[in-house]
Amino acid sequence: MKGIDGLRRLSGGASRETLSFSADGRALILRKDPPGAVAGGLAREADLLRAARAAGVPVPDVVASGDGGDGVGAPYIVMNHVEGETIARRILRDDEYADARPLMARQCGEILAAIHSIPTDATGGLPDDDPLEKYAGVYAMFDEPHPTFDLALKWLRARRPSTTRRTLVHGDFRNGNLIVGPEGVRSVLDWELAHIGDPIEDLGWLCANAWRFGGLLPVGGFGTYDDLVAGYEAASGVEVDRAALNWWEAAANLSWGVICIAQAATHRSGAVRSVELAAIGRRVCETEWDLLGNFDAAGWPS
Repeated sequence: MKGIDGLRRLSGGASRETLSFSADGRALILRKDPPGAVAGGLAREADLLRAARAAGVPVPDVVASGDGGDGVGAPYIVMNHVEGETIARRILRDDEYADARPLMARQCGEILAAIHSIPTDATGGLPDDDPLEKYAGVYAMFDEPHPTFDLALKWLRARRPSTTRRTLVHGDFRNGNLIVGPEGVRSVLDWELAHIGDPIEDLGWLCANAWRFGGLLPVGGFGTYDDLVAGYEAASGVEVDRAALNWWEAAANLSWGVICIAQAATHRSGAVRSVELAAIGRRVCETEWDLLGNFDAAGWPS
């Protein structure tokens, strides 16, 4: 590239460095790994973005990617810059997005249908773990009892939905990882947690209360279950089991609660002293309350 100009680091993205710049008059984004990062992650993400674009998912166009041996100094992806808003509070409250909000739940359903159509062999090395048992293991590691989480594990293990579908799953599809314009969703970001699994996991994660950011509606704070499901079913041709959706929402609430415990422990241990991590740790009780709502919706553990 010639004529590189305006290189500046962007806020956010704790796990990877993100910079914006322009080259030959084109607005671009550079993401690169920090020192010590696990090798192969950004290469896999670049493959995923290319496969997603081919499947009709709105994602940034990958302009270049590499292992860092070409002078960048670390594995990297260069993507085109997509204009729009990612801050959930603004998306949910600003007048600029008033027309977008009623459209977004159905758009998300349609986009998730496209994501779940991406071939599972689009890139190598995608994990295929059981997310419930993965987070149950993390929870057990901390030896920090939370009776609501114990009840939730019992409830989730007893009610696990049966499914034969295994697709590529985004893993963190939510308000905050979407670029939004006045007409709705423009792009899907942050593919780091992509894996193979039950596609309804993505729908449930989007509906978790943590990603409503104070909005009153269950889908990202901006939409209804009916609109999300209608968009997904129309685009995929697959009927969504509402009980399975509630199960995955509960699993998302539990998973986020365990992540909150882990974040707080990282701060308390001194490994990373961070007001943000400490504040996230204080949200464990919120996820317990959310899980009690899931029990009310589908019956308490017996």
